[in-house]
Amino acid sequence: EEEAALVRLCHRARTDKEPEAASWYREQGNREFKRGQYQAALRLYSKAASHEPPGSPEVSVCFANRSAALLHLGHFEVCLEDIARAESHGYPDRLLPKVLLRKAECLLCLERLQEAQDILRVLESKIALDGVMTTHLTRLKKLSQLKVKLGEKKRCPEPAQEARGDIQGEPEVWEENSRISGASSSLSLRFDAERGRHLVASQDIVAGQSLVKEEAFVSVLCPGESLPLQDGDTAWDTRATNADLYCHHCLRQLLASVPCQGCSYAKYCSQNCADVAWQQYHRTECSLGALLLTLGVFCHVALRTVLLAGFAEVSRLVEWSHHGEKNLQNPEAGCKPLSDAGDGSRGIPGCGSNGQYQSSYQALFHLLPHTEQHSPEHKFLCTLSVVAICKQLQAAGLEAAVLNQESPQQGSKPKTGEKTSDELSPELKTVAEAMLRHVLQLQCNAQAITVMQELGPGDGAVVDKKPVRLATAFFPVLSLLNHSCCPNTSVSFNGTAATVRASQPISSGQEVLHCYGPHWCRMRVAERQQLLSQYFFECHCQGCLKELESGVKSVVSIRNSFCCPKCQAQMQEEEDTLCCSNEACATSASRDHLSGRLQELQQQIKKALDLLGVGKADQAIKMLLKCQVDAGTFLSPEHLLMGEMEDHLAQVYATLGKWQEAARHLKKSIEIVEMHHGPSSVETGHELFKLAQILFNGFAVSEALSTIQRAEGILSVHFGPQSAQIQELQEMKACLSELPRNILQRT
Repeated sequence: EEEAALVRLCHRARTDKEPEAASWYREQGNREFKRGQYQAALRLYSKAASHEPPGSPEVSVCFANRSAALLHLGHFEVCLEDIARAESHGYPDRLLPKVLLRKAECLLCLERLQEAQDILRVLESKIALDGVMTTHLTRLKKLSQLKVKLGEKKRCPEPAQEARGDIQGEPEVWEENSRISGASSSLSLRFDAERGRHLVASQDIVAGQSLVKEEAFVSVLCPGESLPLQDGDTAWDTRATNADLYCHHCLRQLLASVPCQGCSYAKYCSQNCADVAWQQYHRTECSLGALLLTLGVFCHVALRTVLLAGFAEVSRLVEWSHHGEKNLQNPEAGCKPLSDAGDGSRGIPGCGSNGQYQSSYQALFHLLPHTEQHSPEHKFLCTLSVVAICKQLQAAGLEAAVLNQESPQQGSKPKTGEKTSDELSPELKTVAEAMLRHVLQLQCNAQAITVMQELGPGDGAVVDKKPVRLATAFFPVLSLLNHSCCPNTSVSFNGTAATVRASQPISSGQEVLHCYGPHWCRMRVAERQQLLSQYFFECHCQGCLKELESGVKSVVSIRNSFCCPKCQAQMQEEEDTLCCSNEACATSASRDHLSGRLQELQQQIKKALDLLGVGKADQAIKMLLKCQVDAGTFLSPEHLLMGEMEDHLAQVYATLGKWQEAARHLKKSIEIVEMHHGPSSVETGHELFKLAQILFNGFAVSEALSTIQRAEGILSVHFGPQSAQIQELQEMKACLSELPRNILQRT
């Protein structure tokens, strides 16, 4: 029954190539292209290409069409790559002149004049062109001649670039730890029964200093939300999800994706990523796409982990665990005390015989699965999922690939297995055991890779971004950091690489701590403790202990409280009823009533943002101002939603080019964000970044420069001097600094 149910669920996750879908997406792309919506067309042509069988003439048309969208968007290098793909996939000869003209235009835009002229000569002498293309050819020839003349006039030594090198930022000083791979030399690995493995500062650390730089041992892209398909539904989703926006191997943002030759799901930023992924794991995963999407990202991570580790290493550690299982479940039993360990780390679980802790499969295998703490129901469901994967591997004839005995060709269908028995082979049982261990480990050791994703089209003068979960990964070294609701570190990501930085000064001997999600300034202690229960520990950090003391009320409770509808004093909780704290007023209201008003207010704000999305900025402003008035009658002035409304108003006024109004509202938002998250928090840094953009566009030069300096100071601590936001801030600063002195004095 479970197998039948799983098969039905898998039908909803389409990963096979469907020529009908390819045709439909290509038609939708053509429609958007004619409307001048080149970004939308680009995305739809990519979806079409992912559904075309490899080597078909249609896939070459998809690449050629996509190259046209790329040309209009100004991505000339990538346009040339797509033209090369179209040619290599057998683009029809009759359509070739159009593509060659496009290629010549790209080369001219890139100042590669000789190559452009060679193509123009070929087009002029050998190919019959229609009237429109002849006109286009004549125009390009004139443009080419003009560029050559201009180039001859410019043939003089290039002036040395002015101090633009400053924009790159100073390189960070980094000395790697000799005993912990990817960790700074300012850290030490320790172990005790209460805290397990953990990292401490071996010297004083300054805010912004890099502490860990680690490449994920394994990562799997989270597919993102998509429209649920009903049985018999033939409509295909045109929205872009994570699976369309990021490379499935390196997690870089996609512009023109390279599709997998075997399935419609996996997409890559380059042929190199596609080839590496195929060789390392996708040759096994390709035909299992629907099952892996159905079972979820934890099962997918578990499978990819054993594929990357290789069967020999998996088998060795599983066999070792059978003899040392007690030590694996209770690592302190198998460890010498630090005082007895000759080099200070040899007795710590996961360390090699040389005492080094590497970001390796051995270290990953030693992460605790907490087998005894998981419920029997959860363990049964995980086992069922793992066995389902292994049975499909066996049925699809992929067992040899899993055991590293053969390498199927990319795009080829695996042979059906000869075994008809329901019994898994001994080797696959070993693989299943390791996978089950990893699925259980992930509940406490999975690390979300996040990315700052643009909200809206991203083509405005002010870009609003929010953090989005992009992938789930195992980081063996990062997993050494224990949790605190008031951490002293900040984690950022670049593709599959994580960087941990000190968010505040850390004294020598102090533990280095990371927040697993529930932060003291975002939720009450009871909510935090409930969320942290999934990690099988009770938090005793400074933030929790302070709030748990009798009579100490959470700052979140105070700032995000309701206020009296009559006198605006703070409302106090008395079971299900809220009473005004002003004794002279004595107004009361039910929690459900005020919560209902809050939900209704949030719906109205969403409607206002929808109006902005369709270009009705004036109506959006009216609705948001009305929401503000309504909120003032029952929400605390410091409530986060009050700040969010100020932020939304700033966004609308910026859309209209009313920079002073936008800045006024954003400053109010920043005040509330600072109250909740602190003046040096990453949230405050992001708000200051937006304010810098607004002041820059409004030519408020002196204020813009001071805001840039403050935003730069905060964001460099959390993301480092090389981050994209820091680079943009420095470019704005350089641009403003180059303005004439009389303008600087006036502003």
